[in-house]
Amino acid sequence: MSAAAGVPSDLDPDVLAQALPGRPVRSYPALLSTDADAQAWARTGASAGAVVVADYQASPRGRGGLPWTVRPGAGLGFSLVLRPQLPSAREGWLYLPLGCALLDAMQQAASVAWPDQVQGPERPLARFGIHAELGQRGVDWAVATVLIEDANPPRAPLLARVVAAIERRMSQEPEGVLADYRQRCATIGQEVRARMIPLGPAGPVVTGHAASVLSDGSLVLRTERDRRVAVRPQNLGLLEAI
Repeated sequence: MSAAAGVPSDLDPDVLAQALPGRPVRSYPALLSTDADAQAWARTGASAGAVVVADYQASPRGRGGLPWTVRPGAGLGFSLVLRPQLPSAREGWLYLPLGCALLDAMQQAASVAWPDQVQGPERPLARFGIHAELGQRGVDWAVATVLIEDANPPRAPLLARVVAAIERRMSQEPEGVLADYRQRCATIGQEVRARMIPLGPAGPVVTGHAASVLSDGSLVLRTERDRRVAVRPQNLGLLEAI
């Protein structure tokens, strides 16, 4: 457990040690990005389950580098090191257990908006992103980064509940996770426009009916010409309802 001086009392190392016993945790009052810190830690051998949390992040980023805002004392932003056994082609699957886990842990009426949001009745409740480091044998390690929009102190119990839910979902059979995700995904059935990376006027765009989600995390779009196009979360820039 490590921390800098000035950590809010509800994210204090002693508090987190009780909420997350036996787990390596870094807690900061302010940080450029928990994602960047967790990636650097993973590269130097951080074990699966290591957590980086900060009250304030100067430059938090989600999937594809999309900017986030973490409100000090009123939101919860953290990153979790994962070491899944996955082939490179299935790195996008990690979005599915993460989405299901947040729905499990937040205990509110909500659905998952593919690929990276938990949506309440009126607005997003949480956002998440995955950075996967690929090697010769598949995914060497990954960092899951989570932003919960409204998380008033004490935040340690919520952090512990979300981390436990993520690890529980990661340990389940993929078929069961996929079935749960499809049932709880509000994007399926919508007409959407997927703007792919790189974003911009010349960037690739796919428009169609969101028909399903595959085991690699891809969203299947059925176009006007009845073609089926699989959009991978790691290739998506923006998804827009039309």
